Amino acid sequence: MKYQGNPDYSHKQTDKIGVLLTNLGTPEAPTARALKPYLKEFLSDPRVVEIPRLVWWFILNGIILNIRPKRSAEAYQSVWTEDGSPLLVHTRDQTTKIRQSLTESYGDKIIVEFAMRYGNPSIKSVLGKMMAEGVNKLVVLPLYPQYSGSTTGSTFDAIAADFTQRRYLPELRFINHYHDNPGYIDAIANKIKLFREQHGKADKLIFSYHGVPKRYLLNGDPYHCECHKTTRLVAEKLGLYKDEYMTCFQSRFGREEWLKPYTDHTLKALPSQGVKTVQVVCPGFSSDCLETIEEIGMENKEYFIESGGEDYQYIPALNSDDGHIDALLSLLHSNLHGWTVEENSRIRFEQASHFGAKQ
Repeated sequence: MKYQGNPDYSHKQTDKIGVLLTNLGTPEAPTARALKPYLKEFLSDPRVVEIPRLVWWFILNGIILNIRPKRSAEAYQSVWTEDGSPLLVHTRDQTTKIRQSLTESYGDKIIVEFAMRYGNPSIKSVLGKMMAEGVNKLVVLPLYPQYSGSTTGSTFDAIAADFTQRRYLPELRFINHYHDNPGYIDAIANKIKLFREQHGKADKLIFSYHGVPKRYLLNGDPYHCECHKTTRLVAEKLGLYKDEYMTCFQSRFGREEWLKPYTDHTLKALPSQGVKTVQVVCPGFSSDCLETIEEIGMENKEYFIESGGEDYQYIPALNSDDGHIDALLSLLHSNLHGWTVEENSRIRFEQASHFGAKQ
């Protein structure tokens, strides 16, 4: 096997610390032609679809990729912006703010980038760029608050696959979840509180998370439990009674049973139960994207109103809100501990002083 090296490497070069933010990904354009390779990469991931590969290959290439790209393109067209997909725009903004703050704290010793698990900029290309710039210590922060093998686990797979081809490996710290991080919980709670101060309070607050097959939970994936813990902590922070909120799961795919209750079924049923106004928040999404803007903000709103609901409001994701950036920075500072030049110098000084005191 030929391992990738850095032909420009110099033993005199300054070592750098890298911070890599990752998110799910986005097609290059809201067209069926652009959606097909993106969906193929996404749905070919064995972490995403856990069924026998040969069976799935025929289903994916023979049916899904001939039908779904056009349908998905129409949905993307409804949320696309002049700067690209909302997910790309928000992830770029988050990275810019985090880079500015970390540069102020650590100077030019730190390099902050973002990559997408599927599509561009790819994890492989961004890792190559960072390694070429001298990164020898790397913190990876997947922007999924709740761990799932299909998201965070898949991100680790991509990192590991790249590293198996490299001659030199950096020290690695991988943040696999932050579903109960106090800063993150505060940011979600404050977002809801501010929205309600501006728009009033609804009969019911719906916490909607991306769904996964129930089978994953039964096989030991902690995602379901972490979603419920996030909901509970935010509800406690807001002082909500149990009948004022509920947790649901959206974005099903295929025919097998997924985590319940389903968001769309719930919203169709609530008006008949006397719930006429709802507010929906999606704490599992670090950025607004197709699943929040189109699916929750448009499609599910229609379900609720057509079923007899009177008022439906979507509470936007945290995106690049200051509270969200502060929470992510807190996570990163904790994981950068011991890696900065200033800290290493202080530790060596303290060790030397301690040794000298013993003489």
